[in-house]
Amino acid sequence: MAIRHFLTLKDCSSTELKDIIKRAHELKIMQRSHQPHLTANGRVMAMIFEKSSTRTRVSFEAGMAQLGGHALFLSPNDTQLGRGEPIEDTAKVISSMVDILMIRTFEHSRIESFAAHSSVPVINALTDDYHPCQLLADIQAYEEVKGSIQGKSVAWIGDGNNMCNSYINAAAQWDFELRIACPEGFEPDADLLRQHVDRIKLTQSPLEAIQGVDAVVTDTWASMGQEEEKNVRNQAFEGFQVDTELMSNAASDAVFLHCLPAYRGSEVSAEVIDHPTTSIVWEEAENRLHAQKALIEFLLDQ
Repeated sequence: MAIRHFLTLKDCSSTELKDIIKRAHELKIMQRSHQPHLTANGRVMAMIFEKSSTRTRVSFEAGMAQLGGHALFLSPNDTQLGRGEPIEDTAKVISSMVDILMIRTFEHSRIESFAAHSSVPVINALTDDYHPCQLLADIQAYEEVKGSIQGKSVAWIGDGNNMCNSYINAAAQWDFELRIACPEGFEPDADLLRQHVDRIKLTQSPLEAIQGVDAVVTDTWASMGQEEEKNVRNQAFEGFQVDTELMSNAASDAVFLHCLPAYRGSEVSAEVIDHPTTSIVWEEAENRLHAQKALIEFLLDQ
């Protein structure tokens, strides 16, 4: 049987993704009530970080511990990847010693090459093109407060980055409408847009995108590796801040999501991200733990 990887949301069927989220809800209840769930007892995960992280490292490392397994943190300085060893060689060696791998890196082609030469499942913990684990947490958070996202409408306000690309895939997998507002020149992947033209609306107007939607999502305007572009991007994204005035055009019960870290006063106002009922960013962040545990169980069970 072929090894199952999770490099984008398209690596699972819609049914499988819904089952993973259902299990994530169960695991969250179990964790909060201190019920043991040692479904990865004795299993080992290698965590390869070529990009730094807070939520990703803590959620995967804690998750494996809660499942009864163990996680190994590897930075570029800890492996021969940092000294120029071919990805293929590293993949073959590390995968022969562990049960599952998680990689956070830059070019998406790097994780594709790693997965092609790995003998165990590989999870995309973020690349420049996609961030599928975050979408599991986002969907779980939405379901917790509003029920099924199927048939609903979501506004993405900001950069057409890896999160935006993953939201496009999510719109197809969970069957919702996605309205994307980006400045000219900062649109998401053109091929993805063409593939999902039936459910995506692209505009340069945040006000147009947000009208009556059920959820509003944004992200930092300058992702990791784009720090030198920060001033240029801040100018390009003028008028794209999700503030109280803009949020007032969404549905009265709309929720706000952000994958974090957030920069209050830039892509989102403090009033919106800290709103006691509208903002679900803290549930969203915690759900990285539970959704990824469900994903790990799913991949180890194949």
